[in-house]
Amino acid sequence: MGRPDEGKAKKSGIRRLFTWKKLLGTFIVFCLLGMGALYVVYLLVPVPTANAEATMQSNIYKYSNGKVLGRTGKINREIVGLEKIPLKVQKAFVAAENKTFYKDNGVDIKGTTRAAWNTVTGKGKQGGSTITQQYVKNYFLSQDQTATRKLKEMVIAIKVDQKMSKSDILAGYMNTSYYGRSAYGIQAAARSYYGVDAGRLTTAQGAYLASLLQAPNQYDWTSANATGRKLVEERWNYVLDNMVGEGWLSASERAGMKFPVPQKPKPAPGMEGQTGYIIEAANQELMRQGVSEEDIKAGGWTITLNIDEKKQKDLVKAVDKQLEDKLDRKGDKKQATVQAGATSVDPKTGAVVALYGGVGATEHWMSNATRRDYQPASTFKPIVLASAVDNHAVTQDGREIGLGTVYDGTSKRPVVGSPIDFAPENEDDESYGPVTVQKATNSSINSVYAQMIVDVTPAKAKKTALALGMKDGAGFPETPAISLGTMGASTMDMAGAYATLDNHGKKVTPTLVKTAEHKDRTVKGTEAIGEQVISREAADTATQAMTGVVQSGSGFRAAGDYEAAGKTGTSENNRSAWFVGYTPELVTAVGLFGEDAKGNQVTLTDTINPGRANGGRTPAQIWGDYTERALNGGSDAAFDLETDGAAPDGTLPDPTSTTRAPETEEPTEEPTTASPDPTAPPTSTATTPPQPTGDPVTTPPEPTQEPTATEEPTAPPTSIQPPDAGGDPGVNSTTRPPR
Repeated sequence: MGRPDEGKAKKSGIRRLFTWKKLLGTFIVFCLLGMGALYVVYLLVPVPTANAEATMQSNIYKYSNGKVLGRTGKINREIVGLEKIPLKVQKAFVAAENKTFYKDNGVDIKGTTRAAWNTVTGKGKQGGSTITQQYVKNYFLSQDQTATRKLKEMVIAIKVDQKMSKSDILAGYMNTSYYGRSAYGIQAAARSYYGVDAGRLTTAQGAYLASLLQAPNQYDWTSANATGRKLVEERWNYVLDNMVGEGWLSASERAGMKFPVPQKPKPAPGMEGQTGYIIEAANQELMRQGVSEEDIKAGGWTITLNIDEKKQKDLVKAVDKQLEDKLDRKGDKKQATVQAGATSVDPKTGAVVALYGGVGATEHWMSNATRRDYQPASTFKPIVLASAVDNHAVTQDGREIGLGTVYDGTSKRPVVGSPIDFAPENEDDESYGPVTVQKATNSSINSVYAQMIVDVTPAKAKKTALALGMKDGAGFPETPAISLGTMGASTMDMAGAYATLDNHGKKVTPTLVKTAEHKDRTVKGTEAIGEQVISREAADTATQAMTGVVQSGSGFRAAGDYEAAGKTGTSENNRSAWFVGYTPELVTAVGLFGEDAKGNQVTLTDTINPGRANGGRTPAQIWGDYTERALNGGSDAAFDLETDGAAPDGTLPDPTSTTRAPETEEPTEEPTTASPDPTAPPTSTATTPPQPTGDPVTTPPEPTQEPTATEEPTAPPTSIQPPDAGGDPGVNSTTRPPR
């Protein structure tokens, strides 16, 4: 047996080893070591740069009325400043996630410990993080659920709280959080769930969005099951009650609130249809204004366009009705080659109010509204006339050029006064004899305008075209051939040039972008209205000439319950067909282009209709249909013109009278004879060869029997007119309307 005091000795030895003083000391040492370790961690863990996803934003493109047209970017996020978010909505987020936010130092040890304990004991996964910690996780770190990430989160949160204001932290949190429905940030969530900007959220709606953050997919009311709806409504009540408890919401206001049921999800606007064309054109315009492509791709832009939502829809409807509904793109390879493009501009502001780029940006990627690889054809002729008047040009025999000036309209008539030989053929090789400039415009007579550009000089005509807004590119040499529009041009270019004519010669630059806003810069749209580039008389004379085209010429299909001016055009080999025209309020250029599957230019002949697809047919019909819709059925607006007063029907001048003789509706058997105007060339027998301007000319006899036509006449029954000449020598047509 051991000694009785042996056990006592052992116990007293243990007591001596674990005295309360030693235990306390050990605890203090461990605490100090732990604090030291935490301090080392604090020193070693830097505040990193933002992660890639946290800074990603979409670019938002809006109609002129503020409605979203489309967005680009991988993440649906639009960052907004805290000042744009209602104060009570801000407080709702604090009440939902972190009531002590304005007082804590960025971390909540109790909350973190409690959350960890609840998770371990099976009471449910809980965050326990402060708003600052959640912001740090969203903005700087990842969503990984690891102890290392959690430790970094706490350390960085403390540092961020020391460096950033509470307002900036709250704004960052609200803008980086995920709300479900692919919406990142409060602005995207507000639009997705309630169809409003964040600045228009009610307190009740803000409380719902704050409630969503706990379980975005489970708490989406429109897709949640009964349990999910019950839980999110409880969460919503919890948020509002916390707001009352903190003094951020009155009890009476709280009592009157009803749960704000969100709207059903809508698909995000994509790039299909016309959206892609418009967005690409807007981006190109921004780049011309100095915004780099890299800046645009980085996102974060809110771009408000001049596109009018109603007019845009009107233009699409007009193209569908007058063209697409008549084509069999899948079953007919020829019809599948037809491409349409259009641009519509407000001549008073330069705003591009509607744009049509093709069948759809996801199907035909090149925009037919902005491409410049097709000829504008005879739509260039009014620019030649404007240049002649602006430069006070005269004919070869010294007569000043105006609407009443008489030219020889004989087909294949060689131009006089040019070092370059040129003898263009009129459409169907038709000769007109002596005609006024007005008549030559109405019927698009190539031989007249070929001589006119020689009279004004191709160099001056080109200078006028560039001043009006056309571009100097391939196919724009200073030769007589450009009178027939042999250069390349887009519907945007032609709409701008004609808008300048509509604006009495004051430069109009078509502008698509109204404003482009980013967090650190704002870009305003191009200055659309410029200086006077040609005289008012020149612009108004061109307008007066083109009113005749619509009233009694090749563009009669564009006529409607409005005053209009315009010009048809059909290019060589019928590869493009145009109608460009305007009212006092609206300018629109419509073009059709023949393009095969490989992108090669092909003829439009026998595609839309048998024979030529000239500008006076489908393009004019699209223009008229759209204009009528855009003007809500019509308009009383009238042109205010300063011209020489020539008649729009193009009758030859009579020196003995101030009135104009009516044009005969039916051809006669005998050659017509010009009025005995001293300034007009006399007529002679039909066998006399064509002579230069100012010399005797011939008037070929008109047939007494009309040729057979396979389509309706291209002029109203009350005034039969020749079809659009269009500058298309060598294309035989069996469908020329009767004269």
